[in-house]
Amino acid sequence: MGSITFDAEDRWNAFITLCREADYGEGLLAGVPVAVKDNISTAGVQTTCGSRILQGYIPPYDAHVVELLKAAGAAIVGKTNMDEFGMGTTTESSAFGPTTNPVDTARVPGGSSGGSAAAVAAGMVPMALGTDTGGSIRCPAAFCGIVGLKPTYGRVSRYGLIAYANSLEGIGPMARNVEDVSGLFSVIAGPDARDATSIDRPYSHTPSSDGIEGLRIGVPAEFFGAGVDPGVAEKVRSAIDSLADLGAEIVECSMPSMAFALAAYYVTCTSEASSNLARFDGIRYGPDIESKRSWHDAYQEHRREHFGKEVRRRIMLGTFALSAGYYGKYYAKAQAARKSVGEDFARLFADVDVVAGPTMPTTAFALGEKTADPLSMYLADILTVPANLAGVPAISVPCGSVDGLPVGLQLIGRHCEEERIIDTAYAYEEVRR
Repeated sequence: MGSITFDAEDRWNAFITLCREADYGEGLLAGVPVAVKDNISTAGVQTTCGSRILQGYIPPYDAHVVELLKAAGAAIVGKTNMDEFGMGTTTESSAFGPTTNPVDTARVPGGSSGGSAAAVAAGMVPMALGTDTGGSIRCPAAFCGIVGLKPTYGRVSRYGLIAYANSLEGIGPMARNVEDVSGLFSVIAGPDARDATSIDRPYSHTPSSDGIEGLRIGVPAEFFGAGVDPGVAEKVRSAIDSLADLGAEIVECSMPSMAFALAAYYVTCTSEASSNLARFDGIRYGPDIESKRSWHDAYQEHRREHFGKEVRRRIMLGTFALSAGYYGKYYAKAQAARKSVGEDFARLFADVDVVAGPTMPTTAFALGEKTADPLSMYLADILTVPANLAGVPAISVPCGSVDGLPVGLQLIGRHCEEERIIDTAYAYEEVRR
């Protein structure tokens, strides 16, 4: 056992809570500083989900992934900033102020795992954990120019993850290169009896570019459709061409379900959020209710005061979608659309090994650019949400820049084929060096 002093200067507001003295043990990550997103429970360390409603909450237990980090010897140096309850694409909805992008501090780092991405991109830590509900690892990875992996749903335990949308979200690794992402993933992947959705698929793999020869890479036309910046499209196409130069076969294809994937995602995630966040009532978590009014009035007052605007908006949307008379019109149709997305991926993967395209349709937004237009911000998730709807793994790897701002190449694989997309990302990373 040992301890480190973490004295990094946080000029980007990447952290909500810093652990200046962090203990570590022996193992694969012995003494390595690792940051943990603030919606993952850490025993004895404040965990807020970026919300005032949980300010001061000290979990009595560690999440499964935190237990595994400690068992591997990692030094957990703090909890990173995030969009409140993971609801956002910019980390601007945090109750503790926005995180800025280390590449350009006038820009957002992406979200909702923006604090984790910024901490890695700024060199504060070599690796971090984020969570991904509709792109919340891959988006900030792309915007900050780092690598981020969304694992297959269930391959990493969600025990100790404070839920936003249970059927979509998962925990994943972020780092400056593919090899470190692979190493961190090997620590956190595997079964957990406390998570009913957990699958018994540990990960033990060394990234290699040997399997690129003959690899079939599908490129859906919809991934380069309206809304994708031409500069971003050009960089991603060039990256895919680099993989072709290594011997991969490029297969142009189509994914029609992209037309309704975003709508299906937002109906699903807001519906689940309206249920999950009902427990934050001022009695069991966070600041106490101090009111002589009825419990019902005090409950409303407490949530109105302590939940941010974006969280309240999504709770209202989800409650509406689940309400009598509208369930069949919205939620049931969203689930049918979600099934179609999964079927589209199954059809594509019968013919190709990996699906490739841009991670995000544009480079990082300016701070404040999207806050007054929630719909515009939601549209930015169009390329990342399909992988969450289908539960398949996806990775974002840097593939150049446009006007000095990073661009991400997204690689999507079959269920539990993280090894393949990691190898493909590694092969591309080697070419770029």
